[in-house]
Amino acid sequence: MPDTTPRASSGSPRPFGASLTHDGVNFAVFSRNASSMRLCLYHKPDDGEAYFDHRLDPVQNRTGDIWHIHVDGLKAGAFYAWRADGPYMPEQGHRFNPNKILLDPYAKALTGNFIWDVDTAKAYDRADPRGDLSFSRVDDAAQMPKCIVIDDDDFDWQGDRPLNLPLRHCVIYETHVRGLTKHPSAKVQHPGSYLGVIEKIPYFKKLGITSLELLPVQEFDEFENQLVNPATGARLAQYWGYSTLAFFAPKGMYASGGALGQQVSEFKTMVRELHKAGIEIIMDVVFNHSGEGAELGPTVSFRGLDNAIWYMLDDKPRYYKNYSGCGNTLNCNHPVVRNFILDCLHYWVVDMHVDGFRFDLGSILGRDQKGMLLENPPVIEQIAEDPILRQTKIIAEAWDAGGAYQVGGFPGGRWAEWNDRFRDDTRRFWRGDEHCVSALATRLTGSSDLYLRDGRKPFHSINYITSHDGFTLRDLVSYNGKHNDANGENNEDGHNSNFSYNFGCEGPSPDHAVEELRLRMAKNMMATLLLAIGTPMMLGGDEFSRTQGGNNNAYCQNNEISWYDWAKAERNAAFTDFVSKLVAFRLAHPAFRRPEFFTGKDANFNALPDIAWFSPDGGLPDWARLDGAIAARLDGSHADIIADRDDNDFFLMINASPREQSFTLAKAPPNRHWYRVMDTALAGPDDFLPQGAKEPTFNTYSLRPRSMALLFSHEA
Repeated sequence: MPDTTPRASSGSPRPFGASLTHDGVNFAVFSRNASSMRLCLYHKPDDGEAYFDHRLDPVQNRTGDIWHIHVDGLKAGAFYAWRADGPYMPEQGHRFNPNKILLDPYAKALTGNFIWDVDTAKAYDRADPRGDLSFSRVDDAAQMPKCIVIDDDDFDWQGDRPLNLPLRHCVIYETHVRGLTKHPSAKVQHPGSYLGVIEKIPYFKKLGITSLELLPVQEFDEFENQLVNPATGARLAQYWGYSTLAFFAPKGMYASGGALGQQVSEFKTMVRELHKAGIEIIMDVVFNHSGEGAELGPTVSFRGLDNAIWYMLDDKPRYYKNYSGCGNTLNCNHPVVRNFILDCLHYWVVDMHVDGFRFDLGSILGRDQKGMLLENPPVIEQIAEDPILRQTKIIAEAWDAGGAYQVGGFPGGRWAEWNDRFRDDTRRFWRGDEHCVSALATRLTGSSDLYLRDGRKPFHSINYITSHDGFTLRDLVSYNGKHNDANGENNEDGHNSNFSYNFGCEGPSPDHAVEELRLRMAKNMMATLLLAIGTPMMLGGDEFSRTQGGNNNAYCQNNEISWYDWAKAERNAAFTDFVSKLVAFRLAHPAFRRPEFFTGKDANFNALPDIAWFSPDGGLPDWARLDGAIAARLDGSHADIIADRDDNDFFLMINASPREQSFTLAKAPPNRHWYRVMDTALAGPDDFLPQGAKEPTFNTYSLRPRSMALLFSHEA
């Protein structure tokens, strides 16, 4: 870093953020309502005093609403922050305070290797009874992170490009960068890090998944949570990361080699190595709110730069509209914020090579500046039609905390959606709820009730039964209710409608019969997920019975509740083997990846419809009277499955009842017989035989209670 005061010039309003030039760094930031802006440069991350503190000239250093400056001789690795001055009038929506350093919204890395003291970042005097109407004169520079100048070209991609696999050929694995490898049982050199993810690539390849969906990796304050575990007194965390403060910056504490820019290169290394293995990266992004919270939250970035632009404010502008449930709502359809979102997505695709995004509480992107839902929201349509993002996966969580629910109706054309109807209908069916057979049949066949009417395809349904938000699969079959006491909220947090069942006792059972039934139910749900039409997503660790001890809202648990215990993978290897065979079978058989909905008609003149449903006795089903048992025949001819080759025909039998059920088999194709592929009631490895059993099955098949079987046809 220079020892003398650097020379500065007016600079350029584009691009935003800190950009290396041939002789220094150009800085540009948006603020419409600030009266002045200062750029501060620091020698060290914890410096309280800047070695360069330059007030920008509103004539020379401002173009429209963009403040800009060029600093000569500055290089990659420099630490910087902004200060903004202007009206501090919370009742009018303005919260400028020059005593608080501000993160650049376009910062590509933060000095993320220490604990933030966000109390000092509050723009008001916490001791003043006027609350946020008061004004803080405390300088927070020493307690807050700094932005880092990054050289985007300082990485060898070795020819890497995003994979952009077609959705219908994907099997998504949702996981957490830290939780995946932090537990000692992971036996990795770089636990809890981007590089630790790389060390699990052989496992992912063996499992067969195609795409990793990572919980938020954009920079957030994991120490923002003030709650404690009531049993231990330990401070709780912001573990999941749905509290973004720097949308362009990968999380520094997930880097094993340091957080002074290394996080960028380590993230890129993770992406490159996953791509070499044929595995995509999908990022969970949180454009619905920021980590600055409501009016009593800290002033870290957006609030201090231009609160009235970045956020949806209430009719009383002192307060925030809160459609996120997290205190504030980003003003996503304001043109400035909309451009910011697109710039951010472009950066992660072009510079970081990610393959897709899952948009948390995506319905907020459909609200206007007053909070009303729009018929054709500009930002949602722009993301869908953007030429850079055209091959990038875009997946919506099609609801928000303000009451919007748009599953099956999310606007914008090509968006895929998390299908919570698949989750709930599958859980209720296998729990044994009445009158659920028809709903399960609809979910198995791609949810045409949701996605057919607006021209979308079955693969636009992201089918899942478990996710980070809720029970793990093991806990779904082991607990009737949530057990979130360790979260410090009196077990009042988390969902109450889990549609779970413990099959005899709450939590682990000494009864072998109970544990055997739980394993069978886990197999049933995995088979339902991976044999259904649509795009399957499994929760990481479900394939080896990972448990959170009944906690269905482990957002704050940066500990063994959330970390993957890989010893369970060894103990439950037979179940993992079952899942990996299911994944491989799905990817080997195009009949389960068909791009169009079933029609019930014959497309190749073989006198067989693409799908036919049967009651256990072989007759046509009476959907209103079916009691937990149903069968289906799938025609595998290439014209019916819309593939370039014929597949096998399949006969699927499902029995969620507590009674053994005999199924009359549909007639096999000429010169072929039915052979058992899967029976969840059998122990491994007989529970899944990818090449089929040695002996054919004739006429009938007896299916044990609460189990599922699949037959396929091939030559005798």
